[in-house]
Amino acid sequence: MLARRGRLLAALTAVVALVHLWIANDVLPSHLGDGADSGPTRLAVSYVRQLAPQAPPAVAPVAALPPEPPSRRISAPDLAASAPQARAEPPLQAEPLAAAPEPMPPLPELAALLPVAPAASAPPEAAPSVVTADAAASASAAAPPVVWPPSTRISYRLTGNYRGPVEGQASVEWLRSGTRYQVFMRLSVGPSFAPLVSRNVSSDGEITDKGLSPRRYDEETKVPLVAPRRVLVLMEGDRVRLNNGTEVPRPAGLQDSASQFVQLTWLFTTQPALLQQGRSIEMPLALPRSVEPWTYDVLDSETLYTPAGPVAAVHVKPRREPKPGGDLTVETWVAPTLQYLPVRILIRQDADTFIDLAMDRLPEQAAQAEPGR
Repeated sequence: MLARRGRLLAALTAVVALVHLWIANDVLPSHLGDGADSGPTRLAVSYVRQLAPQAPPAVAPVAALPPEPPSRRISAPDLAASAPQARAEPPLQAEPLAAAPEPMPPLPELAALLPVAPAASAPPEAAPSVVTADAAASASAAAPPVVWPPSTRISYRLTGNYRGPVEGQASVEWLRSGTRYQVFMRLSVGPSFAPLVSRNVSSDGEITDKGLSPRRYDEETKVPLVAPRRVLVLMEGDRVRLNNGTEVPRPAGLQDSASQFVQLTWLFTTQPALLQQGRSIEMPLALPRSVEPWTYDVLDSETLYTPAGPVAAVHVKPRREPKPGGDLTVETWVAPTLQYLPVRILIRQDADTFIDLAMDRLPEQAAQAEPGR
């Protein structure tokens, strides 16, 4: 009997190990980076305040942006051959972490948070339904400079499914010092003190008049008893060096898998009209194996019930559908009352295989905006 129980326990342990190895290799896909280092040195920051929800001021919608031709897909040759401001807003007020946060104000209707066109004798010019991120950033650059928020950390509870539930924790951090920025995204499955699988990604670059300009993207996956797997993408000048060493042209407005969250937050902050249902934003992304345009559609508004209370959020979803062997899709829910930060992030491989990150407490911020933009 004891021998039988021992065999059952060993079999169960093997199954659990295989599930988490699948998460590391499929749900959190990676490719071995040749000569990738450990990434940039992290900027020093201390989080001392908790962001208090506050409705953003209503603003008039931005003028119609001229439509631009869609960007063409740019990918590594060896893979391509086989592949079928609105005005500036001040930072929201924050409350010290040492004291209990103030009660959340009554949940406003989301329509009241989005821009409303002023009365006029003639109807305003209709804005295009699809706007390239570069064109939107150019419109933002023409407005008065935006005061970027201080360094911010959002913590999430991780849940998901792969032939059964998985749980863990995650965080997204936005760090800045002068005109330099860093974005860190950390995900781990299992207990925080001894994760079974962990994934760290980062983006490092400069803040410009058109938002973020990434210089490098790093990715590292760790599984116990296995050497870490690393990815490195360099974005220098007008070229992008992919993880396999192939170089391709760099399109205007390029972002990476980590910086895209902050770039969208900046676009929605400077041009809230972009967050109206039915609008779409096309953004080129530097992925480990290719550079190609992704289109994000603005869908309906929802109320998310979080441990910090109800939060009004807008669902932003990539147009392409997830498929086995393809790139993962990342949906976000951004909260106008929390500086347009992503309060939920859903990473999908298919309808039954996903990782869901839900904000588990109010975001933390540095004492004040660092010098710079």
